Formats: sequence, structure tokens, C-alpha cells
Amino acid sequence: MNYPAWSFFPRNARPPAWAVALVEVVSSARTVIDTEPLRPTDDDRLTSDYVLSVLRPGMEDLGYVVESGKLATQRIRRPVLFGDNGRAEVSYEIDAFHDELGIAVEVEAGRGAMGNADYRDIIRMSLLLDAEYMVLMTPSTYRYGSTSTSAFARTRDQLSAIYASDRLRLPFSGVLLIGY
Repeated sequence: MNYPAWSFFPRNARPPAWAVALVEVVSSARTVIDTEPLRPTDDDRLTSDYVLSVLRPGMEDLGYVVESGKLATQRIRRPVLFGDNGRAEVSYEIDAFHDELGIAVEVEAGRGAMGNADYRDIIRMSLLLDAEYMVLMTPSTYRYGSTSTSAFARTRDQLSAIYASDRLRLPFSGVLLIGY
């Protein structure tokens, strides 16, 4: 199987060049972030912050603004609603954004696999102004204790159901899911 696993939605659209380029950035980091096979000593280091820090240089080369730390000045905030005097009244933090192409990016790790962060990410990114595309990165496999879950497959199935149904329409031209 090729690394990383990825899917582009809707299924009847050709993945754009930017999607293939971003997948290449993840592919080039395989030796550091690959969750298949995950070594027991890797459980603590493969946080979403760690994975994002590994991907940051390649993403910045592609034109993304990427979160670089937890200080307010290092985070990426995108507006959702504006209030009086045109000031952003509601905004959400995301991991990266490509201003020119309107690509919002979230990287998830354990919490994403275990706590349904993918649901939250889909809704919150749907509300961002200027977000034309959504990228969600999840572990291919997340291990906890003696069990494991396929975070990528679960999120892929969820997005497949959303795009196959007429009940919920996402406001994106496309969604890229990457399993690292």
C-alpha cells in the first residue's frame, strides 16, 4: 500500500494538484510519523503538535501558514463571525491555512482517534470564512493500551457517508483526508 493513505472527496472529482503536493509532504516524513507499524516507544511522541512540527517546513514551502507553538502569536486563528466595527467576534484556531487557495488544515492524533475530534473539525472548519477546502490528517492506526483503532478508515467512512447522503452538505469544493 502506498504511504500515506489518502482520499479526496467528493469521489467524482479529480484531486487537485495542491492535494497531491500536500500528500507528498506527508510521504516525505514517513520515517518520522508513520503509525504503521507503531513502535511502543512512539505512543507519547506522536502527538498532533509533534506531527505538525515535522510537516511544518514542507507545508510552509507550499504556501501554508502553520501553527508554530502554543503562544497566541504562534497560533492560527480564522474568523467565523464579525461583530461591531468589523471586528472578528467568533474565530477558531486551526493548525494551518493556505490563504491563496482557501485550504484549512487540522492534524489529529490520539484525541482525534478516541474523542471524535474529526466530527468537531468537520463542523468547525465548515464555519470558517474563506475556507474553500478542508484537509484532515489522522493516524492510520492509533494504539491505546492493548487495543487499536483505524482512525483513517473510520473518518474515511464518515466522510463517504456524508458525501453519499443528501442530508448534510459540506460547504467545501473538496475535502482531503490523509492517514499518516
